Amino acid sequence: MKFLCWAPWLVITVLALPGLAAPSPAGPGSTLFAYIGTYTGEKSKGIYVARFNPRSGAFTGLTLAAELPNPSFLAVHPKLPVLYAISEIDSFEGQRAGSVSAFQIDPVSGKLTLLNRAACGGSGPCHLSLDAEGRMLLVANYGGGSVAALTLASDGRLGRLGSVIQHSGSSINKDRQGGPHAHQIVPDPSGRFALACDLGLDQVKVYRCDSSSATLQPNDPPFGVVIPGAGPRHLAFRPDGRVAYVVNELNSSVTVMSFDADRGTLAQIQTVPTLAPDFKGENYCAEVQVHPSGRFLYASNRGDDSIAVYRIDPATGKLGYVANEPTGGKTPRYIGLDPSGRWVVSANQGSDSITVFQVEGESGRLFRKQEELKVATPVCMLFVPAGGNPR
Repeated sequence: MKFLCWAPWLVITVLALPGLAAPSPAGPGSTLFAYIGTYTGEKSKGIYVARFNPRSGAFTGLTLAAELPNPSFLAVHPKLPVLYAISEIDSFEGQRAGSVSAFQIDPVSGKLTLLNRAACGGSGPCHLSLDAEGRMLLVANYGGGSVAALTLASDGRLGRLGSVIQHSGSSINKDRQGGPHAHQIVPDPSGRFALACDLGLDQVKVYRCDSSSATLQPNDPPFGVVIPGAGPRHLAFRPDGRVAYVVNELNSSVTVMSFDADRGTLAQIQTVPTLAPDFKGENYCAEVQVHPSGRFLYASNRGDDSIAVYRIDPATGKLGYVANEPTGGKTPRYIGLDPSGRWVVSANQGSDSITVFQVEGESGRLFRKQEELKVATPVCMLFVPAGGNPR
């Protein structure tokens, strides 16, 4: 879950956790909109929104914010009240491609008004992100095995495709890695590079990027690697940008990689399992998140239906195991932190629920609240400050 708190329109109150230094409060507001991406069908129609109280960890007022097919990942503009969503589909306006949509956010109701839609350069998109200035939008196309970059207008509308790069190759898992499957693309904290996890290739691709023209060029060297058959899915940076944590879907692990922000190079440091040694059965990791303090890391397990909790060594970036906390739901497709770092949420696709955990500030352990938000097939969540008062 990304939350970009330097934008002038984003105003939050940040709460202190025991044992964690809190950032300075940015303003008096506290209520957040929680936007929920779903897989659509009989039970779900698109993007939903609820209010989230960061003091109590409670959700209220769930409603449909916008109808959209399969909005399985969301992102917010860093400077404008504009939300972006992919549609994880294979055909758009006669093209073999999925699409991305831009929506204006109503600051009082949280409802979304469509600004425009555009093809995203490949089929089956599954992830999108923006650069820090809001000039470029990045998309990973899982089905098509490609990554793309689009320009953004000054009002946040989607512009032209600046780059589409087709990945090629395979890896050792014949069922899942017979070809490329780009699963995520994100800018690095310096803004000079974009990193793309390709599950089908066991590679984390590195691209030099020009956000003004939305162009991507392969770096030299062009990628870092994980253990063969691991299946890199998503990555998250430590706040200083020097360490990246890659969650591997196929072998249920997290790979720690150093990142040289001058050269754009990745090097393996450590790989740790996300499951207890006595776990039996199938499991597929989904999401990885670094706590805003840089002290803890969380990774979700689909199968074990748990969140793996680790301590981060401040000197080396290596991980130390803390616990596996049951999510209280099935198939945690997405986990994320609210802006304060006080709460972790789990979007449980298989049980139509979102569960909330309080973070213990000394250990990073998670303590689940008994209340949950019921929403059909949730697969992503995004927090945005609300401009109106809770109703």
